[in-house]
Amino acid sequence: MAYYENIIIARQEISPAQVDALVEKFTGIVTEGGGTVTKKEYWGLRSLSYRMKKNRKAHYVLLNLDAPPAAVKELERNEGLDEDILRFITVRVEALEEGQSAMMRRDRDERSDFGGGGRGFGGPGRGGFRGGPGGGRGGFRDEGGRGRGRDGDAPAPAAPVEGETA
Repeated sequence: MAYYENIIIARQEISPAQVDALVEKFTGIVTEGGGTVTKKEYWGLRSLSYRMKKNRKAHYVLLNLDAPPAAVKELERNEGLDEDILRFITVRVEALEEGQSAMMRRDRDERSDFGGGGRGFGGPGRGGFRGGPGGGRGGFRDEGGRGRGRDGDAPAPAAPVEGETA
């Protein structure tokens, strides 16, 4: 039999208990088809990157399957018919992952690697609007020599090029 990973995205309006009931229903479909579900992971209610069928959040569930292709096809058919399922994807893999998946291992503290953990444009030495090459102004107008200087004066005229007359 082949190995598959199946991820289900369910509507936010249903409860986690109803999500468990859906997972049990899909597990029964796979076992009837001659396969087994080796792992079930509930990833929780998470924000979606974009709206799907008027939903901004959804329940995520991962299923690791060891099943024949006919059982997986029947599982996908039932997932497509269920109105509580927003999206699903099934991917064939060479081997099933032991232990927790990458989504469950990820710590929230890892976000501090992306610039101090805030929503700013970065910390010291990263440029951006504040603290960049132009000081408080960010260097957009100051770098090219266009615009006014910091004191409000007109910029200094450019030095003449050798061999050129004014």
